[in-house]
Amino acid sequence: MRIALLGIRGIPANYGGFETFAEEIAGRLVERGHQVTVYCRSHYATGARECRGARLVVLPTLRGKYTDTAVHTFLSTLHLLLRPADAAIFCNGANAVFSFWPRVVGIPTVLNVDGLERQRRKWNRAAKAWYALSERLASLCPDVVVTDSLVIQAYYRERHGLPSTYIGYGAPPRDHPRTSKLAELGVEPGGYFLYVSRLEPENNALLVVREFERSATRRKLVLVGDAPYAASYIRKVRATRDPRIVFAGAVYGAAYGDLQARCHAYVHATEVGGTHPALVEAMGRGCAILYLDTPENSEVAARGGVAYSARPGDLASRIDEFDSAGLASMERMREAAAQEAASRYDWGEVTDRYERILLAAAAGRRAVGTVGADERAGGDGTDS
Repeated sequence: MRIALLGIRGIPANYGGFETFAEEIAGRLVERGHQVTVYCRSHYATGARECRGARLVVLPTLRGKYTDTAVHTFLSTLHLLLRPADAAIFCNGANAVFSFWPRVVGIPTVLNVDGLERQRRKWNRAAKAWYALSERLASLCPDVVVTDSLVIQAYYRERHGLPSTYIGYGAPPRDHPRTSKLAELGVEPGGYFLYVSRLEPENNALLVVREFERSATRRKLVLVGDAPYAASYIRKVRATRDPRIVFAGAVYGAAYGDLQARCHAYVHATEVGGTHPALVEAMGRGCAILYLDTPENSEVAARGGVAYSARPGDLASRIDEFDSAGLASMERMREAAAQEAASRYDWGEVTDRYERILLAAAAGRRAVGTVGADERAGGDGTDS
């Protein structure tokens, strides 16, 4: 098949979950004999014309918090209309409206809606209204909607009457080679807690920093992440005077995997979204997991981690508990997380499911899924 992938910043991945998803899926689809084209934003592109066998098309955009995604996807969709393709994958629910245009010229579309973006505190009223409208458009515009969380799948079914196909995310292998990153940051293996996310309000970096300040641990806290449009919030996060807190900025590739594989524990604090890639990746690396207790996070980590609430002092207490836990106890938690990730989040299986959907869509058949008991237990949740 000739498959196009739109709505992301581009690949190779060095930004977020959608970019990692695109690289992993594109590379595996190419290995299976498909021709894959990935649309990349000019300010993100590395200059390469190919990544893991996928062809890269670089197009401009209007950089800005409220324009970057929409303008680039608009131009990418116009470009796609002039090129032959058998199917297209759109990422991000905000791009729902664009997923209808290729269908006019006979190109079936699949839309991965991600989480409930309209709930993010970073958006103004207009952006939240657009995301709310896009939720409705998702039931009208694409051939198939994909949700990466059973919680989000249930939301679309109950609120919009929209059947969707559940396909999760993929986890990396547990073993990871060492790099020089720990030495650069001044931390020792097992000597730090790790937080990874864009430093935006709904990801609660400030909560994690303040709770860590209240803790008694001698270990450090390494915060990995940045954000292009959250300067005032980042200043608040970085205002700490606690010498135990280390700001690593954005970290990708081997160094990122090294930080995950050798932390004492991983602290996950997002409150909005579906399946968060960083949480799945941390579990795959065998991290002991502390996660903010939300339905989406619990869906992923309840059987492989320990929950905490946003109540003052709760996370600090959990950090102290993890700090004083014995080696055997920590290893049991790491093993539980790794086994959970291996059993439920496999890139090969994720690719299988997307391939089935794309083939069915190209053949004119609608592939959708419903939530059943098997899915809640970790099944794939797809019907083709």
